[in-house]
Amino acid sequence: MAGRRRWSTEEILDTAAEMLRTSDDADSFSVRRLATVLGTDSSSLYRHFRSKTELLRAVADRILLAAMDGYHPEGDWKQRITSLALRLREAFGQQPQLAAVWGRYASGGAGSRLVMEEALQALRASGLPDEEIPARYHRLAVLIAALIASEAGVSTITSEEYEQGMELFRVAVLGADPERFPALTHFAREVRPLGADRRAAFEEILAAQLAQIEASIGSPGTGTA
Repeated sequence: MAGRRRWSTEEILDTAAEMLRTSDDADSFSVRRLATVLGTDSSSLYRHFRSKTELLRAVADRILLAAMDGYHPEGDWKQRITSLALRLREAFGQQPQLAAVWGRYASGGAGSRLVMEEALQALRASGLPDEEIPARYHRLAVLIAALIASEAGVSTITSEEYEQGMELFRVAVLGADPERFPALTHFAREVRPLGADRRAAFEEILAAQLAQIEASIGSPGTGTA
């Protein structure tokens, strides 16, 4: 009687990534379900990954590796960070379900190291003192991950869910009581729903953070607190 097939780490990650891509969210993913799809048992997968979280981190790291494939830093430090952020946005935009995995579990693999190295090098090129760079890096990382995860969440809704959301938005905004919500009433026809102009918003928010960093360089008494 033939034994069960031995799956390689890469094959396991391929299957896990596809399951996550087609699932509603990372919470519905389980090692047991993955084992069933592969036609094996959970214990065989735990020889490759000690836990579900470790496996999910490895899947997210592959997205980072793909984003950094062929990357060559160009321009000044702000252009480098902007280019890096947009590459990550594009990579997770192609597999939006995995953006939540990255935002929740982070990654500690080769892809993560490449992203961190480029961001830290760009910040050093900005002229920031070395002692300020880790905190500035952390803020940028939190901002970029939050923006990507938020955008990915919007992109995964169905057309029916989108239309329902738009109708609720119109009711909430245009139907607001002007006495109770005077500011909302005043701006009602100009306020945009969360799904509008996501790329522009992404770039503007990131640019504002980079401008804040630039303004702090060389300013006496300005720190990261």
